[in-house]
Amino acid sequence: MDLINSMIERCTNLILDFGPLAGCFLVLLESFLPMLPLGVIVTLNINAFGFFFGTVISWLATCVGCLLAYSLFYNISNKFILKHISEKHKKRLLNGISKFKNIPFSHLVIIITLPFTPSFLINILAGVAGIKKEKYILALLIGKLFMITFWGYIGKSFIESMTDLGSIIFLVIAILIAYVISKIVSKKFKLE
Repeated sequence: MDLINSMIERCTNLILDFGPLAGCFLVLLESFLPMLPLGVIVTLNINAFGFFFGTVISWLATCVGCLLAYSLFYNISNKFILKHISEKHKKRLLNGISKFKNIPFSHLVIIITLPFTPSFLINILAGVAGIKKEKYILALLIGKLFMITFWGYIGKSFIESMTDLGSIIFLVIAILIAYVISKIVSKKFKLE
């Protein structure tokens, strides 16, 4: 547990050394590199700058990053992507994209809010589908606020619980039970 606390403290100090721009940059970078763990970055920002300021930094940076990724794909989809796809694939792609373009606002907000939804993929789909900028920006502002708050709360609690052996055992048991239940449901309803 000392190793985990030491790593968290080092990462937090590193972000503090470079200031809020480092925290913003990491969150913004995650919008383009989906393999970066947003939950960990948000938690480090909150450890470094406090819950309110860390949440605000993370929220603004992720909104800007998602908007940049969306704008990139919005602007290049017709110029490059759709021109280099065969007619057969283009028709199928456009059919799938048109469904996403007409997604109700509340559904878009919910998709963005879900913490495990790959935001990079949502940014690409929204850009290529041509969702109106106003609709996407509003959905981002609302959805990302709740998602970042979720990661901040869970991350802070998770870090505190990592020093408690009972919490770790509970977490492992909960994951195992969820896995077993998912296997039973998958087999019963033939979901593969």
